[in-house]
Amino acid sequence: MTDWPEGRFGGQFVVLAIPLTDVQSTLSALLQTEALISLAVVAATVVLALVIIEIGLRPLRRMGAVAKDIAAGDLTRRVEPATPRTEIGRLGLALNAMLSQIEAAFAQRTASERRLRRFIADASHELRTPLTSVRGYSEMLRRGAAASPVDADLARRRIEEESVRMSALVDDMLLIARLDQGRPLETEPVDLQVIARDAAADARVVAPQREITLEAPDKVVVSGDDTRLRQVVGNLVRNALVHTPGTTPIEISVTTLNGTARLSIADHGSGLRTEDRERIFEPFYRADPSRSRDSGGAGLGLSIVNAVVTAHGGRVDVKETSGGGATFEVELPLAPASS
Repeated sequence: MTDWPEGRFGGQFVVLAIPLTDVQSTLSALLQTEALISLAVVAATVVLALVIIEIGLRPLRRMGAVAKDIAAGDLTRRVEPATPRTEIGRLGLALNAMLSQIEAAFAQRTASERRLRRFIADASHELRTPLTSVRGYSEMLRRGAAASPVDADLARRRIEEESVRMSALVDDMLLIARLDQGRPLETEPVDLQVIARDAAADARVVAPQREITLEAPDKVVVSGDDTRLRQVVGNLVRNALVHTPGTTPIEISVTTLNGTARLSIADHGSGLRTEDRERIFEPFYRADPSRSRDSGGAGLGLSIVNAVVTAHGGRVDVKETSGGGATFEVELPLAPASS
């Protein structure tokens, strides 16, 4: 074996060369392909993202269209979708809940405004009659009734009577307004048994021909305003006296049940229609529109009853008496010492 010098072959240098044209061409084609594929993937991703966003925003666009109708005043519309399965659906549920509250608030405000307008109209109507009478009798005095003692006495008496009537009407309206505003009442122990007994005694004096029974065997003490609670019982008894025939019996009872005091005043008259029972506690409402104001009052008695009982934390209801008639039931919380 012969040792040849390093880097030499037969005394000459040997140089080997391989062309790289095919490799460079293949690499360039590969880079172009990768670039095109990358661009295609990016373009496809953008298109897919736009499609997904479009599909995702479609429910929001529907919500926006519904929102325009709601903004135009149609509070009954609701947005879709409203489902707990998706974020947009949960947003729809929240929006629908908010819309329901807004609709209820607007309905309450509308009803309140309607009641206020009706109250003002009814109050104006009630005050117009006595004011007209006062004006008429005042003109009668001015035109010469003073020369006739009989006419002068009549004019002065009627002016005084109508003035008293207006004062009572205004006082009743002010009482209802104060109670609606949540003005506090006097609070002291009040025995409903005593109030019911006094109301029954007063009714027997006013209507001796009637059978008026009282069932109040025990003391029933509540916390409240004695004067206003007497007004409640008096108004209910007076309502039974005025709106039933002269010989119709009236039954008054005071009991306790489950920590509450229950006052019941039942008559056996013609009773109330269903639509009347729903509105009987509204101010100036009369179940019998033909009844004169002199015999039937201004229609504030039961409104005062409802307002006073509500201010005491109780409730008042009316139902049909067994055998015919109307029964008014008042429930009040018992005083702490009696519960």
